[in-house]
Amino acid sequence: MACQQPFFNPRLPFTGCIQGALHEGKTITVTGRVLPGSQRFYVNLQCGSRGNPDIALHFNPRYDESKDVVVCNTMQHSKWGPEEREYPASMTRGANFTLMFLVNRDSYSLIVNGAHFMEYLHRLSSSRVDTIFVDGGVEIQSIAFSNPAVTPPPPQPGYPVHPHSAFSAAFCAPGFFQTPPPYTPQPSFVVPYKNIMVGGLYPGRNIIVQGVVNHNADRFYVNLRFNSGVAFHFNPRFDENTVVRNSLLKEQWGPEERKGGMPFYRGQPFTVTITCDTKCYRVMVNGVQMFSYNHRHFLLQQIDILEVEGDVSLSSVVF
Repeated sequence: MACQQPFFNPRLPFTGCIQGALHEGKTITVTGRVLPGSQRFYVNLQCGSRGNPDIALHFNPRYDESKDVVVCNTMQHSKWGPEEREYPASMTRGANFTLMFLVNRDSYSLIVNGAHFMEYLHRLSSSRVDTIFVDGGVEIQSIAFSNPAVTPPPPQPGYPVHPHSAFSAAFCAPGFFQTPPPYTPQPSFVVPYKNIMVGGLYPGRNIIVQGVVNHNADRFYVNLRFNSGVAFHFNPRFDENTVVRNSLLKEQWGPEERKGGMPFYRGQPFTVTITCDTKCYRVMVNGVQMFSYNHRHFLLQQIDILEVEGDVSLSSVVF
């Protein structure tokens, strides 16, 4: 199944197509920032885009009640079902966030900032969901998609886009948007990949790397670099069946961290989300929190170079 390209920096209200609809194992990752004066915002996973469609999952953080809360619900035949409420909201006003929806057979797993937040049991078949809708007191940086597959996905039609351009070229059928947003075609993400992260790292910043592991892969790595070293070296090794994490400081590698399992497979697609926290990096692989790595280089703003190299092909990079 083709790997859908992300949407970048959409204007709200935003309606986007979910190519191939939802199915077990698929993830949708929304990164953004809650506006400082936000009262509410919501993300809908819905069955269509026209009229008054059924909403399989309504995810609705509210800041205008006595306590910050996330309300989840389903709307069918224009009628809301019983609310499910989770305290606290986990997404604070003015803060960056990463929200991931992982589709399971019987439920959605909701993962906020790398931590499991809640399960929401299906009330409508997830296979009917083909649209994502976002509105309210929030700004969205990206909406990314990941599909499990038994074979590498073929190239996505259209053009991958640079993270700072307005939108992905992955639009639905003509007429899906009333006014098609602008987009800027860019060349493909070539490996080895290297780019500047303007402003460097800071707590709450997310880096999302999507691609496919080569069939005959031995190793690949993601580096978060600064001028004279590597703050975080993330290195899946298929020839050792492990993921090595390390730092290169003062021209010397430090002690390796190897525990935590091997969540990558030759020939398979992946989504790696690296979240910079105040004390560590947190790494999710395909929607599951897998690793944490304490900072060894603490001047986060200096860390402004992203590298990806090795036995992979890339479909998108968002930061």
